[in-house]
Amino acid sequence: MADSAGPTLNPYSDAAPDPPGRLLASPASLWQAPMADVLAARAGQQLSGAWKLMLLGDGSPTRHLQLLTGQPLEVELIAMAPEPEHDPLVPPEVAELEEPLMRRQVWLSCGDLTLGWAESWWNRSAAESHLRDRRLPIWRSLTEGRTELFREVDGLGQVQAPWLEHRFGCPGPFWSRHYRFFRQGRELTVIREVFSPALERWLGPATASIHNNSSTW
Repeated sequence: MADSAGPTLNPYSDAAPDPPGRLLASPASLWQAPMADVLAARAGQQLSGAWKLMLLGDGSPTRHLQLLTGQPLEVELIAMAPEPEHDPLVPPEVAELEEPLMRRQVWLSCGDLTLGWAESWWNRSAAESHLRDRRLPIWRSLTEGRTELFREVDGLGQVQAPWLEHRFGCPGPFWSRHYRFFRQGRELTVIREVFSPALERWLGPATASIHNNSSTW
């Protein structure tokens, strides 16, 4: 566990990846669907069915990636460090977590393809309790004891960052979603995921446009 004087966010001004052990600046949001539309299953109307299930379904994305590719999922830990103060790019639900907070960032790969990037926010004590092996997928860490979890998808949008383009090997924008895990009615963590367009190999075209940001998204 990093101490309170640990690494801070890198503002990230070019396309080269950050040195290991440092948090990446969250990608810039191009648009976000209204939360009310996400919760009411009205968001993502211009997504194909397969992409809609991937982004808005309540199943495990890491499990989905394994099923789609037929290869084990590998988690590359970028960093886990104290949450910087006053970051305007974090999901609003992060404010509901009890401080002090930690942020964890990872790349998600199957074989030689990087298919996703994720960051998550945790109360420090909860992180120490639930993420004993920080290179395991969060879903595996949280379900080792076969205890019940509830996932609520709160956000859908598209994001952009030069370091995402560098790692994914293609230009953006990229589909993103964020959600929360609850246990016994208590918010446990907030997770944001960004997916590579390489998933179109298995899911087909996403068939979306960033120019329509109405409530039908």
